[in-house]
Amino acid sequence: APAVFTEAEFYQQSFNPRAYLEEYYSLSDSREWAVVFLKQNLRSLHKMFSLDEVRGDTLIDVGCGPTIYQLLSACEHFQEITALDYTDQNRRELEKWLKNEAGAFDWVPVVKYVCELEGDREKWAEKQEKLRKKVKQVLKCDVTKANPTGPMSLPPADCIVSTLCLEGACKDLPTFRSALRNIGTLVKPGGHLVMVTVLRETYYAFNNQVFSCLSLEKHEVKEAVEAAGFEVKFSEEQPTTVHDDCTNCSGVLSLVARRCPSAN
Repeated sequence: APAVFTEAEFYQQSFNPRAYLEEYYSLSDSREWAVVFLKQNLRSLHKMFSLDEVRGDTLIDVGCGPTIYQLLSACEHFQEITALDYTDQNRRELEKWLKNEAGAFDWVPVVKYVCELEGDREKWAEKQEKLRKKVKQVLKCDVTKANPTGPMSLPPADCIVSTLCLEGACKDLPTFRSALRNIGTLVKPGGHLVMVTVLRETYYAFNNQVFSCLSLEKHEVKEAVEAAGFEVKFSEEQPTTVHDDCTNCSGVLSLVARRCPSAN
């Protein structure tokens, strides 16, 4: 594990989105635990975005990285999506896929798996098209700032989704709690937060580089969400077993919370 917190600047300089995607999202047999981990998260997202109240016009994805998996179920229930990430090369990698450019990462196996969860594996091309149309903008953000998209201000959305982001971006629990308050301002009172967070992980690694992660327990995440002005509506912890040394997480928490109407 890294002895020090991985600062934002290190991500900006050293995070290789393509290597990250190939390590964790290629659904290849050589990385069996990564396949299990991804499919588990896809099933959780499918379940959370199937909840009746998680609906609306606008969705903001906070800390999207170079990935789209977290939007595959969501895009069936929201009309306009804004994706936010700190790292320039992650946003570029995502835009490459959104614009269907040559050399973009192949998400088809992942899209097919989600379509299978929804009952029709053959709709994968349609779903890709739908998601490409619905992502309206890809912007820089910093979750440690009071206005994460500053100097620009986004109108609060009906829902925000954040997967595997805050635990990498926050060096300690107070920063994590503060980041949740910051991203909470991006959602309307009465709107929803959908979250997937790894538990008890201190690092993840790929491409011969190690990135720090804030080790969290389920109760710490739930308390931080509540302190940010949300009421937890659904939470589920699933164990994770990793058989190699690219991470040491031992669980994943999926959570849906509603922003209290009185939240300021």
